[in-house]
Amino acid sequence: MMFCSVTLKDSAVCSGNSEIKSRAVVKYSAAPPPTSYALLQEKTDLKLPPANWLRENPQLGSAGTTILGSSSKSKPFSSFGMAYDFIDCIGDDVDVVSDSENIKKLLKIPYSKSHVSMAVHRVGRTLLLDELDIQELFMRSSQTGDWTWLKEFYQRLVDQKWQRKKKSKEHWYQKAILSKFLYYSINGDGAAEPVQNDLNEGEEENGAEEFSSSWPTTFTSTSSDAEESDPPKQVHMFALGQVTSIPKEQNLPMLFNEGENSQGLRNDFVRNIMWTFEDIHMLVGSNMPIFGGGRYPAVSLRLRDNNKPINILTGIDYWLDNLMCNVPELVMCFHVNGIVQKYEMIKTEDIPHLENSTFSTRVVKDIAQNILSFLKSNCTKEGHTYWLFKASGSDIVKLYDLTTLCEEAEEEKCQNPFTLPVAVLLYKVASNLMLKARQNRKHYGTIRTLLLNCVKLLDQERHPQIIASAHYILSELFQLDEPPQEDGEESLRAGGSEDSYSDEDREEEEEEEAELTEDSDENSSYSSQDDSKAVAVIRSVGELSVPEKYKSTHQIRPSCAFPVSQDKEEKCRHVLSYVLKGLKAVDGTIKKESDLPAADPNTPIPLKYEDRSAIGACAAETGISLLLERAGPLQADQKHPTRSGMLPGSWQHRMKLQLFLKASKAYYVLSDAATNLLKYGRALRYIKLSLQCYDAYCSVSGTLHPQVLQFHSQCLSLCGDIQLMLAQNAKNRAAYLEEYSYQTKEDQEILHSLHRESSCQAFNMATDLAMDPEYQLFVSSKCYEAAYELLVSEALKDHASDQLAQVLKRLGNIRNEMGVYHMNQAAAMQTEKGMLCTGRKKETKSLPPSAGSAEIGSMQRSVSVAEQEMWKKSFAFFEKGMKDFEAIGDRTNTALLLCNTGRLMRICAQAHCAISADQSRGEFSPEEALYYNKAIDYYLRAIKSLASRESHSAVWDSVNWELSTTYFTLATLLQDYAPLSRKAQEQIEREVTEAMMKSLKYCDLQTESARQPLYQYRAATIHHRLASMYHSCFRNQVGDEHLRKQHRSLAELHYSKAVCLFLSLKDAPCELLRTLLERVAFAEFTMAGQSSSAAKLKSLTGAIEIMTETRYAFQLIHNELLEEQTEVNPAESAESPDVASAPPSGLNLEEVMKLIGVFEPSFSFLLLQLIKLMTTMKRKPSNKDEELLKTYKNVYSKLLRAEKNAPLLSRVKLHIELLQQLTSQTGSDDTGTHS
Repeated sequence: MMFCSVTLKDSAVCSGNSEIKSRAVVKYSAAPPPTSYALLQEKTDLKLPPANWLRENPQLGSAGTTILGSSSKSKPFSSFGMAYDFIDCIGDDVDVVSDSENIKKLLKIPYSKSHVSMAVHRVGRTLLLDELDIQELFMRSSQTGDWTWLKEFYQRLVDQKWQRKKKSKEHWYQKAILSKFLYYSINGDGAAEPVQNDLNEGEEENGAEEFSSSWPTTFTSTSSDAEESDPPKQVHMFALGQVTSIPKEQNLPMLFNEGENSQGLRNDFVRNIMWTFEDIHMLVGSNMPIFGGGRYPAVSLRLRDNNKPINILTGIDYWLDNLMCNVPELVMCFHVNGIVQKYEMIKTEDIPHLENSTFSTRVVKDIAQNILSFLKSNCTKEGHTYWLFKASGSDIVKLYDLTTLCEEAEEEKCQNPFTLPVAVLLYKVASNLMLKARQNRKHYGTIRTLLLNCVKLLDQERHPQIIASAHYILSELFQLDEPPQEDGEESLRAGGSEDSYSDEDREEEEEEEAELTEDSDENSSYSSQDDSKAVAVIRSVGELSVPEKYKSTHQIRPSCAFPVSQDKEEKCRHVLSYVLKGLKAVDGTIKKESDLPAADPNTPIPLKYEDRSAIGACAAETGISLLLERAGPLQADQKHPTRSGMLPGSWQHRMKLQLFLKASKAYYVLSDAATNLLKYGRALRYIKLSLQCYDAYCSVSGTLHPQVLQFHSQCLSLCGDIQLMLAQNAKNRAAYLEEYSYQTKEDQEILHSLHRESSCQAFNMATDLAMDPEYQLFVSSKCYEAAYELLVSEALKDHASDQLAQVLKRLGNIRNEMGVYHMNQAAAMQTEKGMLCTGRKKETKSLPPSAGSAEIGSMQRSVSVAEQEMWKKSFAFFEKGMKDFEAIGDRTNTALLLCNTGRLMRICAQAHCAISADQSRGEFSPEEALYYNKAIDYYLRAIKSLASRESHSAVWDSVNWELSTTYFTLATLLQDYAPLSRKAQEQIEREVTEAMMKSLKYCDLQTESARQPLYQYRAATIHHRLASMYHSCFRNQVGDEHLRKQHRSLAELHYSKAVCLFLSLKDAPCELLRTLLERVAFAEFTMAGQSSSAAKLKSLTGAIEIMTETRYAFQLIHNELLEEQTEVNPAESAESPDVASAPPSGLNLEEVMKLIGVFEPSFSFLLLQLIKLMTTMKRKPSNKDEELLKTYKNVYSKLLRAEKNAPLLSRVKLHIELLQQLTSQTGSDDTGTHS
């Protein structure tokens, strides 16, 4: 029957003694509320056993049932039992965990001559104290042979004549009558009358309420107490993960079986108390029986021999017991030879002042602080077993490090019986801290130190489960998915020691213990042969009574180092090293080795790559079906052993699940980091390893948690990214292959562990390094499809909306890439056929420069089946991609795919161009018109999708340009290759005008951008072409005078706009010159229809003014020719004006020569006509007219005398000079601003 009594924190009261501060809070109690003790009648014979003697009674607990009155003798690990139950307190909040008997023994050292032998262990700032019964230990050594090295050491250095000391008969007699007295006192015998209480029942309840705040051990806790108290026997275990279907509390099984627990690892105390003595916090176990009655609801009962006075040791014993258990009063029963004489009641605060047992509580406080400081200063290594020893009758206290002595003796460490409990405690404290560390990373250094020390203590063959679990938690310390810490307080410095003290702590402690230097020197000089093995020595127990004789920092681990780098690869390597150690620990416990092929961990497992270009669709689809099958959630739980022989549900099974998943995540992060560094071969190798880990995980897992499936979709998505990047960077394939083939020894060993559970072949198709870009694109798309199928499956449909949008975006992107790939293949086929056609032509025929030759250069007889297949594939991918982007409302990318589809339509249009019999370009065909109009529809849809330029200016500008280009190309082809066999001239002209004006509409001349000069050039070209068309119509139009006038005015309008735009450009002199010459020709044609001299003179003067505007074009040509001359030998460039020998440049010299060939006769003709007309005029010429005529004659004369075979540069220079002369005379300096 168990009872629990827990106090509120604020309800405990301090001791009445003003000299010391004491506060006790009961954390757990198995005793019922105290009942009144029976007041024994005088002359009661305690030598006679009561009727209920030695029967189990919850009021007495173990104090009554064992003759010894305490369980400490038979429970050498009592402090560990308490530590396991109150794991939250260990390492930080509590200074000491021990049995109350051990605490009393330590505090009585200066007063007692008896021997002291205790085992001391340190966890963080907590010390665990247990009695180390040397006699029992050496008795066992005689039987088993264990610890013989310690027995020899003890006999050699401590007690040469050691022999087992037997207890006296008097000792057992006193214990027996004490036990009988306690049973009489619980009113278990009819002869014992209960004490008469002055209060009635109602008053007793009121009294209980009155004292409940002071002595709440009487009552059980209420619901409000729960937050302040620990539930009894609660064991905190670190949950090994939350990704499997196993509940958290089952993720790590109990580390001990019942047999191990029975060896003293249970918390068998009646009550566990958090005792604060001055500034020392202790978790104490006590079995002292507590009774009700008297003035207080809690008293302790003591039996004393009336013939023996109370000495100081007994007084300290009684006082400390009452302080620890918060008992305010002591009831003393005196007897003579077992016959009860009388009772006496003493307040706890009066105990230090009893006659013959007077002691100073302040001295006891100093002793406690000195002993704690001494132990904390010298017990510095976690995991080590220290031995505090004082021989009987000696004043010297010595501290030995048994772990070091054991290692020096070269015996197996497992012979130290404390090794396993210490290791498990370190593990449990680390596990408990790990739960807190989720919110606060400052614990990481502490956790790492605890676990490394834990692993160091254990033998992998004997305790693989703890070792594997420890390594898994170590791997969990490295958070792979967290952003780098920027907060200085939270950042963790690099380095770190496996011991709890950092170097800074040790320096600090050395400074604070400067006062002890003298003592330390004395100790070392004092130590003879028997002190040489001691870690520290207290020369005289009297020193412990001196205030602050020993000092300690009390900060065992204030800033424990944790080696965290911001480098992701380094973090992942740490994780993988711990995962590998964990896997080795698990694999070592699985005995079914015979079924596995023998593998040498030093032999690399080949990561094969294949050239997939020849593999058919069938084989690829088979690989994809395997991919999707492995990607989907598993339905049935496994019931049969795994490939290596593990049983589902075993700790090995659960541990491997966690380790495989952790390794998969680490390799994923490595792959992602390599992708960011553009190391795509390395990235593919890591994602292959990640998916192999996942494959092994699937092989041993019965069900897949949604979080695992979500992570798997991320892996597939990243794999798709890498394959896409490999396809786009085919030129670096050799470097990627080298990266892909490299393997570390650690990776090989992890692979061998994976192969114990799975063949790891499920994702080979997705992770092989192929040589064919098309196949890589195909694999990439299938990876994204598999990720998408996972995210829309039943298991994940409610979990991953953000991730689904990302995968859909990637799907749309890869489908765009595949569409572009097939479109480029079709364009390449077209270009190849065009080159073949061009090669068969006997003579080349240059097309007009403005005829859109870039888009119509590919000429072919018919469209091949292969091309049509490419178009169909490309179009299908674009359609799917658009659906993906529309599903996530991505209007920008939808517009881009519509734009690419428009480009595909233009490629289809080019493929349908008509070819005449002589292999020259034929009329503009209906198929071309159809596809160009389809392209225009897609571009218009793209603009509609974007809605405005603000949504995405770059994409908007791109679509705008492509739309303008398509309209321009359509108009150019209609104009240059007019389908006169199908349509009337007027209809064609209307269609050309409409298309040109629409192209002009989308020429953005206002926005400053890189395309602005291109828009200006295109707008100028459009105006020039329209002007040329209206010029042609004006020349050819007969009859309709109104229409002729309209054509004439339109031609003049477009010529003037074209000239203005070409003048604004710095790199189109030939186009400007051609436009001006055409405009001059237009003026000449107009003059031809005039009859009066005045009209002709006006027309000729206007034509000359237009001609003077060519000066700017010639200046641009002159400047470019000078630049070219500096790049080649001047002598060579001056020798031959031939175009063929000219260096390649932006200036088309052939075009320049052709235009000069038109300019010179036209210029001569105009000058000649002007001279004739002005000479034959009837009216008298003015002075100005005479000057003009003189200038015209001078210019005409120079033009006629010019050397026709002079170098091009000289001819251009002459033209500039002549035009300059005319400009200064006519006053037409419109172009002067442009020169």
